[in-house]
Amino acid sequence: MIEQRKPRIGLLGIMQELYDDDIPGITEHQEDYARKVCTQLSDIAHWEFPRAARNRSDIEEILGDFNYKNLDGVMIVMLTYGPAMRAVRALQHNNLPLLLANIQPVPEVTTDWDMDDLTYNQGIHGVQDMANAMLRTTGDRFEVISADWKSEEFETFVGDWARAAQAASELKKMKIASIGKMHGMGDTLTDEAAFTRVIGPEVNREYIGQVVRNMEAISRKEVEEQMAIDRERFEVDEDMPEKNFRYAVRMYLGFKQFLVEGGYRGFSAHFDTFKGDGRFNQINMLTASNLLADGYGYAAEGDTNTASMVAAGHVLGGDAHFTEMYAMDFKQESMLMSHMGEGNWKVARKDEPIRLANRELGIGDLNNPPTTVFRAEPGPATIVSLVHLEGEKFRLVAAQGEILDTQQYPAIEMPYFHFRPDSGVRTCNDGWLKAGGTHHQTLLLGDQRQKWQMLCKILGIDYMEV
Repeated sequence: MIEQRKPRIGLLGIMQELYDDDIPGITEHQEDYARKVCTQLSDIAHWEFPRAARNRSDIEEILGDFNYKNLDGVMIVMLTYGPAMRAVRALQHNNLPLLLANIQPVPEVTTDWDMDDLTYNQGIHGVQDMANAMLRTTGDRFEVISADWKSEEFETFVGDWARAAQAASELKKMKIASIGKMHGMGDTLTDEAAFTRVIGPEVNREYIGQVVRNMEAISRKEVEEQMAIDRERFEVDEDMPEKNFRYAVRMYLGFKQFLVEGGYRGFSAHFDTFKGDGRFNQINMLTASNLLADGYGYAAEGDTNTASMVAAGHVLGGDAHFTEMYAMDFKQESMLMSHMGEGNWKVARKDEPIRLANRELGIGDLNNPPTTVFRAEPGPATIVSLVHLEGEKFRLVAAQGEILDTQQYPAIEMPYFHFRPDSGVRTCNDGWLKAGGTHHQTLLLGDQRQKWQMLCKILGIDYMEV
């Protein structure tokens, strides 16, 4: 299980020294305000606020330290007006995502305000100076928010940005394993060097032999303990052959050990690899589903682009799911979403048991692979697809919609659901095709567009909603 952590964000609170002569104690007063902001947002991130940055030296030291600590991002707050040119050199050396928060201690101007109150709450024109300097120094790859710092709107926006910043940070650290590739499949192809430079993950072409050796070394006790866990999670078909179930669990444990020991956050394995190797009895259906639920990125057929986005989705929104558009349903204005049998069962609807099916599957030409069967939880959802256009140009195609509460399909023995795009089935699909959207998608429950859009801005890639 990959443990999900809170984002680690630094607060750069800027003011200037000249106000100390006019208002003794103003630095301590505004530092207390900054710490209250951190406390207010403590549920969404771990915050670092060392002290107010009152001059160029302070700004460069504090922002430099945030970079040295490899935080996920930095939120800049103007504690008073502070000349923005003092921040230019620090911005030039900064490598962290930035959010410029246009906030002030008190949300309204009242008749009892005096000059002290005006000074405490004058951050707005400092923010304007800073935004101008940031735009002219580093371009527009930063976010802004103007809001009451105690509002739900502010907390939601900062929370989304913090998750996007964390996802960008994690992508840079990721290793993704590639085991085989489907011949002739073009939309999953990428220049892996460009992919690493722009998106972040290191993609390694791996051998499957280590998985075999791991499987051979796993004890019978380990297998039986995991089988007991899976029997609690799933309704196992009564006619499930014990040897098939046992083998699927052994493969899952072998793959998991492979990922842990290799430091991988995700993988893509092409089903023909298992038959071609000659040592496997099944393809990796239960393996992929359990590893998705463990927080790993996964995509089929050698698609490491989508596997990376699933891994990023786990950071952005909790439980990411791998899927594809299987068929259109014009009556319900939806697409049937599914794949061969892999799926994150943590997105399954809560009012139905998850079945572990004794499934006949000709793909892979091996023994029947135990396969999770479930429908996804009805409600809002976001699907995205990463497209490599050319060179170092990438695009994320996104669609917002709803998972429908539809009828069951007894003959579909794999994860499935209907997704109705908000833009309509024709508009969405036409836009998807024109934008170059691929045939594999990452799905997150809820409306996650803002997080994905923020991530694209941080990465410097195109975001297109259809």
